[in-house]
Amino acid sequence: MYERSLSERSFLPGPRASNLVIGLGLTAFAWAIYMRYAVLEPSAIGLACDAGLNTGTCAARRVTQFLFQNSVFGIIALAAAAVQLLRPSATAFTVGVTAAALGVVLYNNNTAALAAGLLLVSLARPAPAR
Repeated sequence: MYERSLSERSFLPGPRASNLVIGLGLTAFAWAIYMRYAVLEPSAIGLACDAGLNTGTCAARRVTQFLFQNSVFGIIALAAAAVQLLRPSATAFTVGVTAAALGVVLYNNNTAALAAGLLLVSLARPAPAR
């Protein structure tokens, strides 16, 4: 059988980092679903905010709309995935997964899906030497 040396080992976050990635990814995904289906899409909230209502919900709605209209979630996910692909690290992987989860739900699905694919490919890259 072919055995890999330590320098040829694929990048894989450790158990603690994996738990953090899963937790942050699911939290981002849940927040994005809440924002999309409870704040952004209901017409009653949109009409109230457009009529001049100044609440925290309207402020969060405006900020989220600005971010997804300018593809910020997808661009951050794609940048983090590119960094992860070139230089694997748990931090870049976490940022990429979190931004991709936000982007897929919040209307930046083209770039976020590309970033998710790059993140998946990055798991086959060799881990950096320690």
